[in-house]
Amino acid sequence: MDLAYPPEAEAFRTHIGNWLRDNLPDGWGQADFDMSDQARASFNVDWPKKLFEGGWICASWPQEYGGKGLSTMQSVVLNEEFAKMGAPMRGDFFGDTLVGPTILQWGTEEQKREFLPGILRGEIKWCQGFSEPEAGSDLASLQCKARLDGDEWLINGQKVWTTGANGADYVFLLARTDPDVSRHAGISYLLVPMDQPGVEVRPIEQVDGSGEFSEVFFTDAKCGRDQVVGGVNNGWKVAMTTLGFERGTSATTSHRRFELELDAIIEEARANGKLTDPMIRQRLAQAHTKVQIMRINGLRSLTARLNQKKDPGVAALSATNKMFWSEYHREVMELWTHIAGVQALVLDGSHDPASSNPSRRRGKAGYPVNEMQAAFFFSRSETIWGGTAEIQRNIVGERILGLPKEPKPPAR
Repeated sequence: MDLAYPPEAEAFRTHIGNWLRDNLPDGWGQADFDMSDQARASFNVDWPKKLFEGGWICASWPQEYGGKGLSTMQSVVLNEEFAKMGAPMRGDFFGDTLVGPTILQWGTEEQKREFLPGILRGEIKWCQGFSEPEAGSDLASLQCKARLDGDEWLINGQKVWTTGANGADYVFLLARTDPDVSRHAGISYLLVPMDQPGVEVRPIEQVDGSGEFSEVFFTDAKCGRDQVVGGVNNGWKVAMTTLGFERGTSATTSHRRFELELDAIIEEARANGKLTDPMIRQRLAQAHTKVQIMRINGLRSLTARLNQKKDPGVAALSATNKMFWSEYHREVMELWTHIAGVQALVLDGSHDPASSNPSRRRGKAGYPVNEMQAAFFFSRSETIWGGTAEIQRNIVGERILGLPKEPKPPAR
């Protein structure tokens, strides 16, 4: 790696740091910082407004569409400073990071004028309607259908594991618009209002009581015929762009949450005496090594992007990255249960100062998990969503290593 942060990037870093210190609540980030439910609710309303006023929401977007037009290095520094302060960076992840950039790349001028201002101001909440009961990692097998009826699309089908559906204003979804062509060719990418007859949201309660996932059922739900992004039957290409945004952001900061979490696990091992166990120490050292691999791989990817080099190794990293971090997180959370012992089974989240974190997953009062317990439960799903580890291995084998494709089951 030959990455060096230029002086102007460091000056920009100082500017961002000063803004964060001026705008975050007093005591933010300190060990004894706490936030009442009322203060948290107020913060969650006020913070997106402050981000918008500061120009930090979608700051990498072109200025003509409301962004700051930040360079790649400025965007990296912005991510790093927000991550260092533990400050929420987005008004709405699905809007700011997924559908917004997708509309920028593929949308019509009318779609940009209609949707981008609301995303920038944090006024529109989005959810992603990709996965279905029979179409998860094999997304091209989706069965949700859209039929053009005059000036409207009529949508019928089901989506599942839809994060944030119970509070979303819009869903960007994939629907089959031509059943008579190959399965990749007959899919369209639609922008559909959620608050309408024909859209039913059923939350899926998780073991810790949180309900951020939902099933969504569409029965003649409607959207305008002009709310197709990238053209009719071109949804597969558009969706791959969206997934690229999901998997390709924050190269130098994605490791940080694992680093902070591992520090907390090490402190727990030190506090309860498990740090003297040579097997525990070895496993903690292995975990530290993997987090540093994530950090270095992020720097390597950023270097290649800045230098506009086609590095085959970086392409391989991109293909293996999701598999690597998701399996790491599942392993390290299992290690935490060994370190915490029976205490890992005690529900003490109602007294956990970390529960004041506005961005944490919120469970129910009758099942008050703490931060580590919530992370353990969520780690069980991370090797599944965004492409299962098994599918990721197929991709690496076939596209990176050039191995023969997996044989298909015989037709029934």
